[in-house]
Amino acid sequence: MPHTLEITNLGHRFTDKPVLSGVSFHLEQGQIGCLLGPSGCGKTTVLRLIAGFDAPREGEIHIAGERVSHAGYALSPDARKIGMVFQDYALFPHLSIARNVAFGLRHLDKPARQARVAAMLDTVGLGGRADAYPHELSGGQQQRVALARALAPGPRLLLMDEPFSNLDVELREKLALEVREILKHEGITALLVTHDQHEAFAMADIIGVMHQGIIQQWDTPYNLYHQPANRFVADFVGQGVLLPGTVLDPHRIKIELGVLEGEVPVECARGGGCERCGKGCQVEVLVRPDDIIHDDDSPVVAEVERKAFRGANFLYTLRLPGGSSVLVQVDSHHNHAIGEKIGIRLGLDHVVAFVK
Repeated sequence: MPHTLEITNLGHRFTDKPVLSGVSFHLEQGQIGCLLGPSGCGKTTVLRLIAGFDAPREGEIHIAGERVSHAGYALSPDARKIGMVFQDYALFPHLSIARNVAFGLRHLDKPARQARVAAMLDTVGLGGRADAYPHELSGGQQQRVALARALAPGPRLLLMDEPFSNLDVELREKLALEVREILKHEGITALLVTHDQHEAFAMADIIGVMHQGIIQQWDTPYNLYHQPANRFVADFVGQGVLLPGTVLDPHRIKIELGVLEGEVPVECARGGGCERCGKGCQVEVLVRPDDIIHDDDSPVVAEVERKAFRGANFLYTLRLPGGSSVLVQVDSHHNHAIGEKIGIRLGLDHVVAFVK
């Protein structure tokens, strides 16, 4: 069986400015993917090329085995059998919810169209609002209508462009989880574009982190967080700091908080040739807030520089005796003052390090 979506060496530029280079990935049937990255990284350009709004300068796009784009050519969007959900919902304000959902079902007779609309509204939890108008619904409900409209024709692929960015943070993640359940229930293959990692983690099976038109890492959310491929991914996904360290041997790195056991990084010379960092090699070790444990009995103490109350916990910024800062997440019952010194110890179970 062909991949539902296959992108091969996609490249694009606007006038003389390259915006994509060597972008390749694929999605299987029913898989939810995400392109995650900051503004201007090229993720929306990839979505536009998949949708057929633009033709790529390089590479190919296949949907369900059909080549729909290659250099200088793009099959028209309406011939691709894809659905799209936009960040502004793009609902017709003068049409009822039912008529909005039915918009792409003109090829069906009236009874079949009504049945499909009813089924889609039930799927997104809006079965009782068929006669309402968009302005009578909340933002989250409007986005559900947009999803129902996109799914109604039975697309081969669903594209979502920052679909929750107009919603408040709490609703954004909640709706992302609900939309994931709907897509999984319907067996829909989907690609989401977002700059919000919480949204990406809530929805996607696999994520491509983009920077400067290149996919830096295409991987599961777990691996992106715990095994980032480079400094950009480590910095962009999750929170954490890079602490200076010294390689002691092929399996140990010394940092201010102690000696870590794990694989030391590979150092690659320009022009080719890679080898393990040898003894004395200077590295930077990624330390996440959940890698440090608050322990009053620990001989290692750090000073509270900043604190952010998050209800169930505090996120403390702590200054180590050597001058470096680390983040630590602590149960909210431990309410320490700025300037107070508290005991900490390492809770790392694997090492992520980069050569300086």
